[in-house]
Amino acid sequence: MKAYHLNFSQRIPISLEEAWDFFSSPLNLAKITPKEMAFTVTSALQPGDKMYPGMIITYKVSPVAGIKLNWMTEITQVEEHKYFIDEQRFGPYKFWHHQHHFREIPGGVEMNDILTYGLPMGILGNIANSVFVAAKLQKIFNFRKQKVTELFGDYTSTGA
Repeated sequence: MKAYHLNFSQRIPISLEEAWDFFSSPLNLAKITPKEMAFTVTSALQPGDKMYPGMIITYKVSPVAGIKLNWMTEITQVEEHKYFIDEQRFGPYKFWHHQHHFREIPGGVEMNDILTYGLPMGILGNIANSVFVAAKLQKIFNFRKQKVTELFGDYTSTGA
């Protein structure tokens, strides 16, 4: 099975504490996911629930053609204000390992996402990745970057 790797980086003009509070809340993920994906957290989470290692989060998502899929991830590692890692336990990927890193920089925070994933169906999965999966993931992260800028401002316009 082939593993795919994607890296994304964004600087935002907010404090490390603000960034951590927003991005470590699973309920905020829907706010930065494209509407057409119909992303819904189905876990019984409350606003303010904090992420912890071993936390299981369930979702419904429609990545392609309005087909609803169940997705379950586990938060496997958390170092507050530094990083957390989520891994798929059940869902559309053969595997999914997503690292979220946060680093204080002058005038804000730099966030780095490191995504490693694999697809089922062998050669068909490889073809699907080449034809649309990699592009779809890029589109999702581009949307996320745009929404984060709308929510928190543009780092480059802060003079930092």
